[in-house]
Amino acid sequence: MSVTIPQLRAFAAVVDHRSFSVAAVALGVSQSAVSHAISTLEREISGPLLVRSSGVTPTALGAQLIPRARTVLAAVDALEASVREHSGEHSGTVRLAAVPTVCQGLLPGLLQLWSARLPRVDVQVFEGDDEELPEWLDSGLVDAAILVDPKDRDKRSRLVASDVFRALVRRDHPLAAQAEIPLAELIEDGLISSTGGCEEQVRRIHELAGIRYAATQRVRELGTLLSLVRQGLGVGVMPSLGEAMLPAELVLVPLTPRLQRELVICGPASRPWHPLAEALVDSLDGPSPETTRRAGELLLA
Repeated sequence: MSVTIPQLRAFAAVVDHRSFSVAAVALGVSQSAVSHAISTLEREISGPLLVRSSGVTPTALGAQLIPRARTVLAAVDALEASVREHSGEHSGTVRLAAVPTVCQGLLPGLLQLWSARLPRVDVQVFEGDDEELPEWLDSGLVDAAILVDPKDRDKRSRLVASDVFRALVRRDHPLAAQAEIPLAELIEDGLISSTGGCEEQVRRIHELAGIRYAATQRVRELGTLLSLVRQGLGVGVMPSLGEAMLPAELVLVPLTPRLQRELVICGPASRPWHPLAEALVDSLDGPSPETTRRAGELLLA
């Protein structure tokens, strides 16, 4: 069996984009080249990898092989980056994952910092929830991630920011003008919780308050949470970085008990770090530019 790197790149791109044409654009090749690469790969392994219908999806075999393909591609990308680094050049693409509140509240400042300090490094952002990010790191879908309160931290990881959880209410809510809102008073209006992120920390706040956690509504997407609170169907709890996502009708108010979360940038635990992931972490040393300090004033020196 003779499997090539271009075949694996085409396979991963089609799975990621669910489209041959979009994958071709992402790879900078023709659609026929992508189709040929997939077809020859399927012949090499003697089985179909993709279901070719509206919205291309992996077959059972494809789903089994894509994590291994990503691991191989991550190793190849890291090798190429290591060669460039040996010649004194930080260049190439590094894939970074983060949760929605970090993507909107912190990453814009970080991307400006990295653009200034690593001008030849292209940081591709992948947005996911708390449960997805560690899996993406392990599978090789991403090279680095900003994790929320990671339990096991690699010595090379870096605490980039911390923020506190606040009450999410409408601006015309009776409690919106208070200096802080006790959790017991907040949840009287019905708590809407997002299972796609921070639910573990919301449960912890309930434990600190000695209150049983019982959300009246549990939704996956943070956008759905914001929409329901905006319509007056309940209240929420979210980190202060999420303020960048709020529509004009909503406001974040300090909450008691107070709980802080830590945001840590790290690489995979199961394989060597991508050199450019290490470069992202190393570049955070030293004074931060004003553009990054304005990202909620959360970036740590």
